[in-house]
Amino acid sequence: MIEIGPLYTAEAVATGAGRDGHVQTADGRIALDLAVPAEMGGSGDGANPEQLFAAGYAACFHSALQNVARQAKKKLGDSSVGARVAIGRAGEGFGLAVVLEVVIPDLPHDEAQQLADAAHRVCPYSNATRGNIRVDVQVVDD
Repeated sequence: MIEIGPLYTAEAVATGAGRDGHVQTADGRIALDLAVPAEMGGSGDGANPEQLFAAGYAACFHSALQNVARQAKKKLGDSSVGARVAIGRAGEGFGLAVVLEVVIPDLPHDEAQQLADAAHRVCPYSNATRGNIRVDVQVVDD
């Protein structure tokens, strides 16, 4: 829950046939045709919501990682965060699961995992998904 009021609010509108439609942000910076992935019986000829979620989560988590590293006075070097968002059946509907792969080549694995765990505690996407979907944070040695 936001305690003091938002610092920023993003706006987007989906039109057309949902997963086979179009999505655009209010400022026009994102304007994408969407398509159901081929693995789910669609054409796969456009982006899909899981890709957008993966991109957003990876970027947000990487920012949180940089923030906690700065506070801990650690240098991340050429770090990266990859996000894999899976969709599958969950009861009568569908659910998501996320794997975040964190690469911090300049730090020992244990230190990198501590920073990744700290980032997971403060990342807005992690806070939004906590208790709702499975999110695994894995430090991957480069």
